[in-house]
Amino acid sequence: MKLLQKMISMGAAVAMLVGASACSPQEKLVIGGKEYTEQRILVHLISELIEDRTDIQVERKDGLGGTLVVYNALKAGSIDLYIEYSGTVYVTIFGNETSSDMEYVYNQAKTLVKDENNFDVLSQFGFNNTYVMAVTQEFAQLHNLETISDLIPIADELHGGFTYEFINRQDGLIGMEETYGFEVGEVSAFEGTLRYQALENGNINITTAFGTDSLIQKLNLVALEDDLSFFPPYYAFPMLRGGILEKYPILADLSDELAAVLNNDAAMIALNYQVDELQLEPREVARAFLIEQGLIDAD
Repeated sequence: MKLLQKMISMGAAVAMLVGASACSPQEKLVIGGKEYTEQRILVHLISELIEDRTDIQVERKDGLGGTLVVYNALKAGSIDLYIEYSGTVYVTIFGNETSSDMEYVYNQAKTLVKDENNFDVLSQFGFNNTYVMAVTQEFAQLHNLETISDLIPIADELHGGFTYEFINRQDGLIGMEETYGFEVGEVSAFEGTLRYQALENGNINITTAFGTDSLIQKLNLVALEDDLSFFPPYYAFPMLRGGILEKYPILADLSDELAAVLNNDAAMIALNYQVDELQLEPREVARAFLIEQGLIDAD
């Protein structure tokens, strides 16, 4: 809880620091994002589309920080829009018990942020960036692992490498251990993709990944089945501070167009792969995808 409170304080501090640039009388939107690959790509996808189709100037603030940092920035008016995930709103931000019902979680998230902060939520994209527990093929074969429940007999042998946020989230390690009735023997915190390197090198033997991470496929990892359906759905959607949608109603239509091409996990995995593995810039990847899909014109 101390770390969670610290994260909330950090979020408020960041929101105050960047608040001065949130809005201006000009036609400008400030679009923020979290600090990992997928979020950076999403910032540029929505920004490129808006700039191509409208006269609105977009200021991009990708890589602001974790969930609570970016959420607090939206509350403070430091940013106007960011892409969030249904399960993150429902469980992490509002503290509800997890649910595997996609539409229920989305509708509840939409209602909660509207009632609490007058935020508007647009339609969901078609990929589910849910948490998965991942191990190497060798470790899975050694211990006959197929599901998360299979970890129970070897819990003391587990050395997990997780992000700071996953370690401290109720829809992360805390809730997973409560639901499955075991505790990971040793836990180390990593940022970004460093946990994958640690898994490859044998420094840890289990990690958490996102369902749309390209490295799961590249490293041929085993994603353990969530047999108790603990992890909620994490479908992405744009979330806007109050008044922005009324001022720019075209944003809903543009979001729907983007949702139509980000309509499955494979589409997002392919974009993440280009950044994580091919070392392309997120903005370059986003723009090329929009051109390929016919949503914007090439220069």
